[in-house]
Amino acid sequence: MEKLTVTASPHERGSTSTARIMTDVIIALIPALVVSGFVFGGRALMLTGFCMISAMALERLCNLVMKRESSIGDLSAAVTGMLLAFNLPVTISYFKAFIGVFVAVVITKQLFGGLGHNFANPAIVGRIVLMLSFPAAMTNWAVPFYDDKDIVTGATPLVSDPVSYQDLFLGNIGGCLGETCKAALLFGGFYLIARNVINPVTPLAFIGTVFVFSAVTGHDGLYQILSGGLILGAFFMATDYVTTPITTTGKFIFGIGCGLLTCVIRFYAGYPEGVSFSILLMNIATPLIDMATEKKSPLGRYVKAEESGESDA
Repeated sequence: MEKLTVTASPHERGSTSTARIMTDVIIALIPALVVSGFVFGGRALMLTGFCMISAMALERLCNLVMKRESSIGDLSAAVTGMLLAFNLPVTISYFKAFIGVFVAVVITKQLFGGLGHNFANPAIVGRIVLMLSFPAAMTNWAVPFYDDKDIVTGATPLVSDPVSYQDLFLGNIGGCLGETCKAALLFGGFYLIARNVINPVTPLAFIGTVFVFSAVTGHDGLYQILSGGLILGAFFMATDYVTTPITTTGKFIFGIGCGLLTCVIRFYAGYPEGVSFSILLMNIATPLIDMATEKKSPLGRYVKAEESGESDA
């Protein structure tokens, strides 16, 4: 009798490596990083580097303690640290940033088994924990081109008087490091699509839903798209391979859900920004979406994505 061996996913392997994918993500984020350094000064670059180095160090430490092979070479920890930094204000202390990195890498990722086993996007969980634990520090936004010796803070466009579309698009506003310049983020997002790293279905569904819901409820749809972390979340966090649906239909549902939840939180809840919470809630719903949208063969086995016409980019 033939012996069958049951192992954890992934069950199919392609020629594309995790390190290559993560390298593309880092390359896609570099334009936004450069703009953040220009707008917020050298501390933006130092904070990003600190989060990335801390994430890789904590990942390696977990590998040693848990007696696993080193996983820092796949660069997923570096991407987690970079994305978390992009969700932080430049004024936050390094100690608080380290807490966020610890939550993201150690608790959300490694304690659940490492890459491929986490239930939610680690960077989003890190940001939410920091936002709930240190709300004042997480909403202390530096205005663009502040003097390093005298930091001036202000509100983000979601809670302040309206600013021009041009300032929103080019990043001449206060906010988190990586969410201000939408032009740089869109350039990076299109790069990932061109490289077949992400599928455009989720970002388009996410952004489109926010635009339609905003228009229906009497809000400026374009302003909502260009404000806050919507573009960053749609292209770089709602497209995470591990915590988002597999099929194209599932990705579309996921994007719509993120868009609806973002608008509900922004317009009717106590938080001006709802992107992180919406993605986290939809991450939790991902297994249910997969169960509802994956097609099965008559023998009960899941049909390969490419055979079902719902391949992922």
